[in-house]
Amino acid sequence: MDNNRDNNRDPNRPEQGPGKQGPNKNHQSILAFLICLIVTLVCFSLFTNMLKDGSSEITYDKFIEMVEKDQIKEVTLEVGSEIVTIVPKNQKNAFQERTYYTNQMEDETALTKRLEGTDIIFKSEPPDALGGFLATMLSVLLPTILLFGMLTFFMRRMNKGGGMMGGVGKSRAKAYIQKETGITFKDVAGQDEAKESLQEVVDFLHNPGKYTTIGAKLPKGALLVGPPGTGKTLLAKAVAGEAHVPFFSLSGSEFVEMFVGVGASRVRDLFEEAKKNAPCIVFIDEIDAIGKSRDSRYGGGNDEREQTLNQLLAEMDGFDTSKGLLILAATNRPEVLDPALLRPGRFDRRVIVDRPDLKGRIDILKVHAKDVLLDDTVDFEAIALATSGAVGSDLANMINEAAILAVKNGRKAVSQKDLLESVEVVLVGKEKKDRILSTQERKIVSYHEVGHALVSALQKDAEPVQKITIVPRTMGALGYVMQVPEEEKYLNTQKELEAMLVGYLGGRAAEELVFDTVTTGAANDIEQATKVARAMITQYGMSERFGLMGLATQEDQYLSGRAVLNCGDDTATEVDHEVMELLHRSYDEAKRLIGGHREALDKIADYLIRKETITGKEFMKIFRAVEKGMEIPENLDDLDFSESEKKEEPASETTGPEEILPVKEQTEE
Repeated sequence: MDNNRDNNRDPNRPEQGPGKQGPNKNHQSILAFLICLIVTLVCFSLFTNMLKDGSSEITYDKFIEMVEKDQIKEVTLEVGSEIVTIVPKNQKNAFQERTYYTNQMEDETALTKRLEGTDIIFKSEPPDALGGFLATMLSVLLPTILLFGMLTFFMRRMNKGGGMMGGVGKSRAKAYIQKETGITFKDVAGQDEAKESLQEVVDFLHNPGKYTTIGAKLPKGALLVGPPGTGKTLLAKAVAGEAHVPFFSLSGSEFVEMFVGVGASRVRDLFEEAKKNAPCIVFIDEIDAIGKSRDSRYGGGNDEREQTLNQLLAEMDGFDTSKGLLILAATNRPEVLDPALLRPGRFDRRVIVDRPDLKGRIDILKVHAKDVLLDDTVDFEAIALATSGAVGSDLANMINEAAILAVKNGRKAVSQKDLLESVEVVLVGKEKKDRILSTQERKIVSYHEVGHALVSALQKDAEPVQKITIVPRTMGALGYVMQVPEEEKYLNTQKELEAMLVGYLGGRAAEELVFDTVTTGAANDIEQATKVARAMITQYGMSERFGLMGLATQEDQYLSGRAVLNCGDDTATEVDHEVMELLHRSYDEAKRLIGGHREALDKIADYLIRKETITGKEFMKIFRAVEKGMEIPENLDDLDFSESEKKEEPASETTGPEEILPVKEQTEE
């Protein structure tokens, strides 16, 4: 139901990590060696056959038969070796003389007597000791030299990619060097503070004189910190593009291999290359891969990673900033970085690249939509207001999805409707038109979602309802209520958080009141409500029992944002009881509100079952009509409220969590 999502991980996905290499490289080495060996053996066989000069052995009886038939042209007797070489008269190949050889089976006198009276040329020669020696040596040395040469060739080929030991310590930064990134600060939106901080660095690279005159030095490094997708890498490229200097780009994982000392070697090579190309910018993405704290708490004790980090620290201390060498790094886990890496003199600046605010989201939407055809209905402010918590990559994806939807629907330009639908697609998935719910399930889902909306409308501290739907979505939701704040908030009051809890539990309360039972559809609601309630008690000091005592600390600020309890077991038990009581009070309040407006719940749920999707305006029209005792027509435009009645309209507002709902409630219509 509302906000239900199941994220399944593929258990068969292979694990990858620094220092882990598959068997491919070993297989390649073995294959190369086998190929060289086979080629050498073939060459050896061919060379051996060449040394034989095309001769073949025959029996002595065959030799006598050839003499009697006058088939022999010449006979040569090798003195001391008893080898008789025979040259036949008939030669099949004019380019190569065919010869035979046989062992001498009779003495030289008998052989001479046998050949007398024929026209056979008969001679004797001493053995060619030097030729035999050379032939033997060549038959051994030539294949050996050939094998060595081919192995050397293959090893050098693999060393170019760092696959074998000879090139494993070579930095890969050279492959990523860019003379011009083609990206400037105009391509970066929504991060004005970060751009301002980095603009000073760019100005220093352009005009070092006005800074050095007064004694200022270029910061050695700047650390870009923020959640994924906020534009850290894009900012680094923009700095290089604005400064018009070479840009070295690497990932932290590229320094780490299975061999100890490789990472340190690559760091040395990287800085050598950077010094040759100074002024330049070196960008290390995901620096937490090599910059983790050497404390065992954060996974320390890895010799290779520690050696790489030590080398990086030494190199950052050793180069002269006057040459215009700047180190930029990005991470979304600054809490795990080594303190020695973060001190001034290494990374002098920490640039926060956080989630954009309302104005930032509008600017980002405009940047990504500059090449997209838009019609007159597009209102970026409405989209930005509906996407609180979204980062740059989310907004870029929404613009692209909207363009795809426009083409799919046969339109030449993107409309506001396409943008609103794309927000839903990115946040809750596409409509699952093939999922057909039973009549009873549709009824339960309808009452569940109307329960959320009704409770929100009855509380002044809740956010207004924008849309209610019972159309299933691909991310698991069987239906949802979309709420859009009237203005962006950076703080939440205690009353707003309490209204948020009641809103979360409104769906479950409606199920229990109407059907006298509950379903599994409220699982995500309960999860989010528990998260908010626990934060109120442990982090926000909104508990009478614990007061201002901080009981939890936040870890992974830019990733999961998970809170970890920082108290004893007994206190943790009391915290659980306090959370339970707070949720019970919120649930009772939700049931009270719904029970007092049961007729409105039934009428709105019945209308939602027929229409499947209704807007916030339609929801409020039905609610006001029921409160005034009016009948609900099929066409809500037929409802006629007097002017006085319109002034008495209750404020339509809904609830939604600070983090999840605003992001999940993005669409209008």
